[in-house]
Amino acid sequence: MPSPLLLRQVNLLEGPDSRERRADVLLEGSSLATILGNPVAGEPYRLEVMAGLGSPVEIEASNLWLGPSLVDPHSVLEDPRLGRAETIASLADAARFGGYGTVALLPWARPWRDRPESLDLAWPEPLRLLLWGSFSQGGEDQELAPHADQLAAGACGLAGSTTLPPLALLERGLRLGETGAHPVLVAPRDLSLTQQGFVRERVEALRGGWPVDPVLSELLPLQSLLTLADALPDACLRLMNLSTAEAVELLRQRRGQPQASVGWWHLLADSGSLDPSAEGWRMVPSLGGPADREALIAGLADGTLSAVAVQHEALDAEERLLPLDQRRPGLAGHGLVLPLLWDALVAGGTWSARQLWQVLCWGPCGFLDLPPSRLEAGSSDWILFDPKAPGGFAPILDPSLAANRPEATQGSFRGRVVASGLSEPKDWLVPVPPSW
Repeated sequence: MPSPLLLRQVNLLEGPDSRERRADVLLEGSSLATILGNPVAGEPYRLEVMAGLGSPVEIEASNLWLGPSLVDPHSVLEDPRLGRAETIASLADAARFGGYGTVALLPWARPWRDRPESLDLAWPEPLRLLLWGSFSQGGEDQELAPHADQLAAGACGLAGSTTLPPLALLERGLRLGETGAHPVLVAPRDLSLTQQGFVRERVEALRGGWPVDPVLSELLPLQSLLTLADALPDACLRLMNLSTAEAVELLRQRRGQPQASVGWWHLLADSGSLDPSAEGWRMVPSLGGPADREALIAGLADGTLSAVAVQHEALDAEERLLPLDQRRPGLAGHGLVLPLLWDALVAGGTWSARQLWQVLCWGPCGFLDLPPSRLEAGSSDWILFDPKAPGGFAPILDPSLAANRPEATQGSFRGRVVASGLSEPKDWLVPVPPSW
């Protein structure tokens, strides 16, 4: 094992109730040994001496950020073992590469994960793989799946498909009480109202000639869900992937309850700025206009929205070649989320690093009904992020097999997770002396 590594004056993001501060941090292998604070000049590191450690290798880390690993509240993995677009092993490597220590998978798969025996997927520690159970059998919104059995088998909650289940079925499932305090994830989307459009009905989309999706396809089902939440106050509803300014404002009037997520790509791209030939137009829910993107960012900033989801939906190279109207929607890219959002919201905006960690880590923990992640001695649940590290888009470095990662970002950003407790020290990119 290499010598302990001392990060001098690294920027800390310890937990949701802690302020940003600088401190010296000692790493021993992949474990965070201790946070040493700011020792008096010339004073030995007493904990290091007590533990009998050798002299640590020191690096200047005042430009680096150390925080808990990120949490993805919902993504998709269709074929965990034989998938051409992504497997459970490649997804684990992609999550680790992007700094994600926890990923929750939706039941959308082949076959649909709606029974206890299908909830047997796992990752090696310290990575954590959570599985949403299915609200309905086969995701077809006809009959309820066995809720209690799935939750007893370890499901983190129950999730619907890309559209809102029939309200009668949803109400019956919630009133049965088998869900208990577990979250129930539903999408405020009515497929019959989308008019087969895939870009939100805004002036930018109309100018571009895109098939448009009316705002009502999201707003009307959201109003129904909020009415249902009022009628069943003990139900633990979660709203998946809000995408319009009108939906954010409606939820803001309720002070952010129930909790809602937003997909990361909707914070970066819109129909007024995305190149017509770029990856990222075909999304569910539909991509909005500039005002939608700004409203979603504001909703995260004021707590109306709780969490940013990767909503990873991988396509293989063959399917990606199909015309937009013939291919499945979605994007992949765990490795892009942190650097691109840092570039847009922190470096290029008014957000603090703590605000970004709130929506990428602590907010998703609450969304999944997990205790908030914290930096703790002895833990491997940490990542070290360098906002100025050469980024760009290097598929050879990103271990994901997905072919539908956004091409428009090639060479246009900086920032990378350079070390983490999720990986072995030999794989770190942190700048250390050659002798280490």
